[in-house]
Amino acid sequence: MTVATTVTSTVRSSEVVPARAAWSAVVRAGEQLTLTDLHGNQAVDFLVYDAQDTTVRYSAPDTVHAQGSIFLTTGSVLLSNEHTPLMTVTEDTCGRHDTVGGACSKESNTLRYGHHTWSQHACVDNFLAEGARHGLGKRDLVSNINWYMNVPVEKDGTLGIVDGISAPGLRVTLRAERDVLVLVSNCPQINNPCNGFDPTAVEATIGEATP
Repeated sequence: MTVATTVTSTVRSSEVVPARAAWSAVVRAGEQLTLTDLHGNQAVDFLVYDAQDTTVRYSAPDTVHAQGSIFLTTGSVLLSNEHTPLMTVTEDTCGRHDTVGGACSKESNTLRYGHHTWSQHACVDNFLAEGARHGLGKRDLVSNINWYMNVPVEKDGTLGIVDGISAPGLRVTLRAERDVLVLVSNCPQINNPCNGFDPTAVEATIGEATP
């Protein structure tokens, strides 16, 4: 487990994001966003854009290539499609987060778990609804980060979604390197262990960093 020194900040806003819900905010340059897993084993799907120009957005290939790892933790820099920094992980009390599992959707649910899951709410629905509030559409959705989600990858490239390694109260904190727009889907998935088959609330806190 990788743990950084706790970042002290003055809270600007704090909101509990209910199970299965979406959330978004503009995080100003230098501010800290903390996502807290309140009950444990809850995946938090995440996208980030330059708040001034949303065509500049998180790039999984740039981020993974630059840090030489598919997993995120303290010190990881979230890079844009222009290979510029958007946010930096400054604290991580969980230790590992996923970049390859993607966001659940009605289509992927049907393919993986059967036609009876078609009507179930999914992260793509959350991203589309929340993104629309900021003028974003389906073409603006890119490969996302899954905070707290445990997706091991075998040597042959096989990956799976297994029980999480998070626990109640664990958190990840990110510093905005510029003004950014953050979209969150508090994952509603109930067909695999990413949420312990029981989605729960998380907390999103924005604070001004202090020396």
